[in-house]
Amino acid sequence: MIVVIIAGGSGTRLWPLSTPDYPKHLLRLTDENSLLQNTLKRVKELTTVDRIFVVPEASHSEHVFEQLPELPKENILIEPGRRGTASCFLLAMKAIRERGLDDQAIFFLWADHVIRDYAGFSITASLAGELAEKKQKMVFVGVEPTYPSTGLGYMKKGERLENGYKTAYELVKFVEKPDRSTAVRYFNSGKYLWNTGYLIATLGTLERVIQENNETMWKNYEALQSSGDISKTYLGFESEPIDTALSEKVTDGLVVSGSFDWLDVGSFGDLHEANGSDEHGNHFRGKRIYEDQVENAYLRNEEDKPVVVIGLDNVVVVNTPNGVLVARKDLSQKVKDAVKRMQEDE
Repeated sequence: MIVVIIAGGSGTRLWPLSTPDYPKHLLRLTDENSLLQNTLKRVKELTTVDRIFVVPEASHSEHVFEQLPELPKENILIEPGRRGTASCFLLAMKAIRERGLDDQAIFFLWADHVIRDYAGFSITASLAGELAEKKQKMVFVGVEPTYPSTGLGYMKKGERLENGYKTAYELVKFVEKPDRSTAVRYFNSGKYLWNTGYLIATLGTLERVIQENNETMWKNYEALQSSGDISKTYLGFESEPIDTALSEKVTDGLVVSGSFDWLDVGSFGDLHEANGSDEHGNHFRGKRIYEDQVENAYLRNEEDKPVVVIGLDNVVVVNTPNGVLVARKDLSQKVKDAVKRMQEDE
């Protein structure tokens, strides 16, 4: 199996911890390793390091080299500028074709997810890879929802595959983030999976599906392969996510239900969930944090100056050299909107 880790990100959802030149996947959020380092650790159980590729954006690529010294330098494929995940896929496909590797399953995944069940992850990835090679189809990975989320996309399962594939199904359709009542209906039906964004297919399958479904993406792929100036060519692409560019256009895809825990840390509320809490529901990280009568809070201090929090609950307080965040935890997803306003003022 070949693995491609997409390591982009603009550093807005977990500001002030993350920034455009030091986005979320580079941070140590749950243990002594960054999310990117933990992602590499997981996928090393699937293949050898020479078949693992990472696609970072140029602004933070130096940090990726620092964090992943065991990875061959030529396997870190630097995106010249942010042009969407569809373009990242093309950059990786070009490199894989040039290496002359066998037409085997390629596992595309993201660098910033929290997964603790490595064994379940490996079982799911291996099954998806087997299906991708045998069926010559695009295989997507979902996870069973644990609550009716309105912040995640969904995939609808169809008929279960035969021949013992108990967790593999025909893919009926992708569904965007639903409203509350729709999310409850999806959750109660048992027919929908959360969309992790993980995609597995052989290079041949990807090339065929792109050629059949997205003329612009195919032309971009051909342009990359013949280009004498990769950066100039790449920067000429329009930015588009792989979901709308390709995944949602697939009519004969398969979906595997993942047998592992999964969390996309999209807010400080998610980050609090990914970490342990004390008997008051609080998580503290850093030194010189002083609190009194605080409950259900995420408090983090990245500086030497003291942080004092008194009489609050359902709150996020984060102090770093980049800035200070104080927010109601259930509204912490609005951080990215505040960052956008800050960027407009610069």
